[in-house]
Amino acid sequence: MLRNWARLWRGLPCSVTPRNGAQDTISPMGVVHRFSHKVQGDSGAWLYAIETNKDLAVPNPSWSQEMMEQFNQYMEMTKDGSWQKLPSYRSISDHVPEGDPKPELQNDKHRLFLRCVTEEGMGFEYAMFLNLSEKKMAAFFQLGPYLEGPSGYAHGGAIATILDTTLGASAFHISRWVMTANLNLNYKSPVALGSVVRVDSRVDRVEGKKIFVSGEMWSVDKQTLYVQATALFIELQPDSFLRKARDPSSSL
Repeated sequence: MLRNWARLWRGLPCSVTPRNGAQDTISPMGVVHRFSHKVQGDSGAWLYAIETNKDLAVPNPSWSQEMMEQFNQYMEMTKDGSWQKLPSYRSISDHVPEGDPKPELQNDKHRLFLRCVTEEGMGFEYAMFLNLSEKKMAAFFQLGPYLEGPSGYAHGGAIATILDTTLGASAFHISRWVMTANLNLNYKSPVALGSVVRVDSRVDRVEGKKIFVSGEMWSVDKQTLYVQATALFIELQPDSFLRKARDPSSSL
């Protein structure tokens, strides 16, 4: 799965009225405004928020009380700067307009896989948080009924998508452009539809263009381990990738 989100993003904190009996901590519209700055330290990534796009990684009426509690807990942790909430938009062109290899791809028909379901609560509901200094991620997912595999449980492919996405996000601070080369999953316990899970991931090591990442999917109380995962991501050169997208016969 292509990891051409290309940059890390951060939204702007504000406040809203409560939903589902819990206090939200950011705008109900999820609208952010354009800004950019270079990350200090050893990171080569940029943090971006794109003007007037709707951030979908915000509370909506489908979020359960458990989902709200985890979200608000980590929003509190963003106040000292140690954690950052990453916004989530509908398509890659919303995140990085210059990243689309062809202008005709920038239209409403193209969506990021985790945002392909329009109805709130029916697919992947999630929010991700980044700790840049420690090179790790914490993400919370609520799995909707459109993700069913065995009766009443999430499909293994949906779970793999969650792990691939979250582990891939951990690799973003190493390189703007990465692609999954290998993803290994050990499924420990089935995940019931409608439940909220926590995914932790971290960068283990970097060897040249190879970025090694590991992670786990847990129940939010960390009493049940659902999946263990390891992954290898390969750093790409943006120019060569875009050339490949324009001309499939070319090499990366």
